[in-house]
Amino acid sequence: MINYLPHLKPVRKIRYIIFLKDVLILALTTFGGPQVHLAMMLDWFVEKRGYLTEEELMELNALCQILPGPTSTQTVTALGFKIGGPNLAYLTLLIWCLPAVAIMTAFGMMVGYLQEEHQSLRFARFIQPMAVGFLIVAGYRIARKVIKTQSGLVLGILAALTAYAFRSPYVTPVVILAGGLTTALTYEKQTVMEKKPIRIEWANFFLWLGVLVGAAVLGAVTQLLPVRLFENFYRNGSLVFGGGQVLTPMLYNEFVAFKHYLTREEFLSGLGMAQAIPGPVFAFASYVGALSMRSDGAYGQLIGSAVSTAGIFLPGTFLIFFVYRFWNQLKRYRAVRASLDGINAASTGLTAAAALALFEPMASNWPMVATVLGTILVLELTKLPPFLLIMGGLVIGVLL
Repeated sequence: MINYLPHLKPVRKIRYIIFLKDVLILALTTFGGPQVHLAMMLDWFVEKRGYLTEEELMELNALCQILPGPTSTQTVTALGFKIGGPNLAYLTLLIWCLPAVAIMTAFGMMVGYLQEEHQSLRFARFIQPMAVGFLIVAGYRIARKVIKTQSGLVLGILAALTAYAFRSPYVTPVVILAGGLTTALTYEKQTVMEKKPIRIEWANFFLWLGVLVGAAVLGAVTQLLPVRLFENFYRNGSLVFGGGQVLTPMLYNEFVAFKHYLTREEFLSGLGMAQAIPGPVFAFASYVGALSMRSDGAYGQLIGSAVSTAGIFLPGTFLIFFVYRFWNQLKRYRAVRASLDGINAASTGLTAAAALALFEPMASNWPMVATVLGTILVLELTKLPPFLLIMGGLVIGVLL
C-alpha cells in the first residue's frame, strides 16, 4: 500500500487500508450475484462505514448497469476511485476479484487434469443442468425488471431468435447495438431535462480503445494463444451489457460453439461452480481461460487464466473511469436514456437464447430435465442460497 500511495498522509492511508479490508470481507462473503452484492454494499459501505450515502451508491450502481462490464465490480471499483483516485481503485479491483479468480482457476485446472487423465466429470453431472436452471431464473428475473412494453418484448424475442439461429460471437454485439439504436429513436417519450455543457476527459476512453485495437492487431499478427485469449475476453468485456447472465451466451458462442476450446459439459460445470463462490460472477472467465490453454500444462493454464481475467475486467474499469467524470451531464440526454431500454431487452433475449441452446441437448434426458425444473422451483419458491444448492449437487454427484 505504501508503495502505491506514497504521497498520502498517514490518517488517509489508514482509512484506505480499512476500506480495502472491507472490500476483502465482501469478496469472501457475498454469494448470489449483483443483487446480493448491492444489498451487502448498502449494509457495509453505507450503513456501517458511511463511505457514501444510499442515494450516491444507488446512482453509482445505476451508471454501472448501463455500461458494458461487470456491474458489481464496476460499482466497487468506482467507489474506490471516488474515495482515493485511480491507485486505490485498481487495488480495490484486485482485492475484489482475487478470491473468486483463484477458486475458478483452481477448478479449471482440476477439470483439465481430470480430462487429461481420462477421468469422468460425472461428479458434476447435476451441476450442469443446475447451471441451466440458474441461467433461466436469472434471465426471467432480469426480464421482469427491464421489459415493460410490447416493443421491449418484441425486441427481446427477436434478439433471442437471432442469437439462437446464428451462433457466432460476432452476432452478440450486433444484437445489442441494434436494440439500443431501436429504442433510442423513441427518445421523445423521455422526460426533458435541463442540459449542461459536457466536459469530457478522453484519456481513459483512448486507453480502452487503444488496448482493444492493439490486442486485435497483435493477436492477428502473432497468432499467440495468450494474446488472442486476452483480445477475445477484452472484446467480450467491452460489449457485455447486463452482467453475468449475458456474458454466458457470449462465452458459450465463442469458446464452445465456435472455437471448441471447451466441451459443453466443461462449460456447464464451470458455470455451475461460478454460482457457488463469493465475489464477481465474471470470474467464470478465469475458468474458461485456464481450460483454453490446458495443452500447455499447469503454467499455461495459469497464463490463460491471468490474461482472460485481465481481459474481462479491464474494459469495464477503463470505461467507468471515463464515464464517471461526466455522467451527471450525459444522463440528461433523452436518446441516451431511451437506448437503455433496447439494450436491456436485447440482453434478455441473448440470455434466453443461451438457456435454450444449453438446454436443448438435455431435453431427451428426463433426469436432467427434472434437475433443471427442480432448480428453478427451489430458486423461485425458497430462499436457499445458490451456493448450498450447488454444493448439494456436487455431494450427490460424488456419492452416486
